[in-house]
Amino acid sequence: MYPTIESLGECLLISPLRHVGPGATKFKTDSERILCDHRSNADVEVGTSSSALLTFEVAGPRERIYFDPAHTVAAVVTCGGVSPGLNDVVRGIVMELWHRYGVTEIYGIRYGYEGLVPKHNHTPLKLQPEIVANIQSFGGTILGSSRGPQKVTEMVDGLEELGVDMLFAIGDPLHPGHRRQAQD
Repeated sequence: MYPTIESLGECLLISPLRHVGPGATKFKTDSERILCDHRSNADVEVGTSSSALLTFEVAGPRERIYFDPAHTVAAVVTCGGVSPGLNDVVRGIVMELWHRYGVTEIYGIRYGYEGLVPKHNHTPLKLQPEIVANIQSFGGTILGSSRGPQKVTEMVDGLEELGVDMLFAIGDPLHPGHRRQAQD
């Protein structure tokens, strides 16, 4: 079984990470897979059509990218219960987008998925390196979080209103909500 990440289109732009320096970035290919469960007695060749093992695409930088960083709007949202490390992840995303990719329009969505719904009037934070520089030292999340369902159509409306090209959803339970947004 091979779940794959749907593509928005052909990736035509060369990644800015290519210019970081020789050997500094190990690009991944779309054919690289990782086992969902490493405990298996199956005698199969992973990655072939005869493989019954559940695998996922390997995360990591690609040599070619879809979005032009100079014109990309990104957003970060933290969902569900507050857990250690959320601020670390928010900081890491902002620093990577800003310094390595050149994405400088990054929103922090306040109060989980609720912050994506315009009628709640939660103004997003403009995230920049100086804002997130030391947040890893604090517990919780600078963005706040919330639980409870939101209407997917309203969340998508909020993303469109902000002009968001890519959304980084962190926390749990977020996968069902994220999947519904992707389908819309």
